[in-house]
Amino acid sequence: MKKFYKYLSEKDKRRYAAIETQKLGWGGISYVTQLLGWRRNTTIKGLKDLEKMASETLNNSRIRKKVGGRKSILSTQIGIDAAFLEVLKNHRAGDPMNELITWTNLTHKEIASGL
Repeated sequence: MKKFYKYLSEKDKRRYAAIETQKLGWGGISYVTQLLGWRRNTTIKGLKDLEKMASETLNNSRIRKKVGGRKSILSTQIGIDAAFLEVLKNHRAGDPMNELITWTNLTHKEIASGL
């Protein structure tokens, strides 16, 4: 328990101590705070955090930002779509009944080397 505990952030330490306290039941707060070296109020704050988490929905507590992540290649490489279509120009086939459906016989590596 102590080995895992030392790698957590402060907020996660509080919550972990609170979970262990709940597992033990009566006398759990005293035992866990003594074992981990916390103040009693810190463990009680962790219990309140758990109660608050239970009332919130999981969708509201995001770890990462919604706007995070890699930018789209279309926004970073100007003209990539035109270059892609140029590579496929002589290697495309399609559905005669629907112009929007097309395919190619090139592999990913062949397309990448053509770009």
